[in-house]
Amino acid sequence: MTQTTHADALESAPGPGRSRRGQRRPESPLRRLARALGPVPWVAPATVLILFVVIWPVIAMFQTSGQSFDSMGFNHGSAGWKNFTRLFDEPVLGGVLIRTVVWVVVVVALTMLVSLGVAQLFNKQFPGRRVARWALIAPWAASVVMTAIAFRWMLDPNNGAITVIAHDLGIVKQYNATNWLSEQVPAFCWEMFVAVFVSVPFTTYALLAGLQGIPSEVYEAAKLDGASVFRTYWSVTLPLLRPALMVAMLINVMNVFNSFPIIYEMNGGNANSADATSTIFMYTTSQSSIGEAAAMSVVNFGFIIVIVLLFLRASKWNSAED
Repeated sequence: MTQTTHADALESAPGPGRSRRGQRRPESPLRRLARALGPVPWVAPATVLILFVVIWPVIAMFQTSGQSFDSMGFNHGSAGWKNFTRLFDEPVLGGVLIRTVVWVVVVVALTMLVSLGVAQLFNKQFPGRRVARWALIAPWAASVVMTAIAFRWMLDPNNGAITVIAHDLGIVKQYNATNWLSEQVPAFCWEMFVAVFVSVPFTTYALLAGLQGIPSEVYEAAKLDGASVFRTYWSVTLPLLRPALMVAMLINVMNVFNSFPIIYEMNGGNANSADATSTIFMYTTSQSSIGEAAAMSVVNFGFIIVIVLLFLRASKWNSAED
């Protein structure tokens, strides 16, 4: 007979969760439940935040858009589609939507163009680069409301800093002759300028991070192949910068679309101005009809969803290719 050694006995002994035949013992329901609930403490705070900050307001918004409210804010029950009918019957709605599209397209396009150039500059070595990077943070770190008010003061027709400079350069013949913020087109142009001014810092740093993530070996290979500077930028830099460009563009579109304080504050709190976008119009409408304002917010929410879907399609998030 072969004697069983101590090592053989340990090897043949059943381990935790196993029977003597090597088969795994069935796991108890409590253990399975504990393992399934293991990630809950980690994801619960984010889930609660999303539910109360995102999901619940959206549900309340849709509910409000179908309710009838009086001027005092009392709910008188269901209104069906009447709020949407009144909204689409508004004679100024068409102009508001067109102005919103122009506002978003122009501000985002100029922001991306300027930020791309500044990011390229900051990606190079030059004296004072660190100071320049710090200085760029200021417009982004400052309150948007404060920035809008500061530009409104600088555009004062009597003694605003921009007015004084324009007078010294001969652009303005005399003080108090031109009030840019009192005319629709100049006011809208200045508001878009301020929107670009406060959007450039974040976009620049997002693109700068993308540029610094491009391997230097790629540029060396392009140089060895004899590619010109323009060809290298077009065929190497921009394709590799695409993820950063798409993310920066999406965030800018959403921020600019929902922008409220720039137009509102530069008009001195006059929300009934002719250069109102859909967000300003929604606020104006809420003063007289809460239900109609909620209907406008649903329309705005629909625009945001469409923008996000277009972004996901453009970025090929569900494609294996890239």
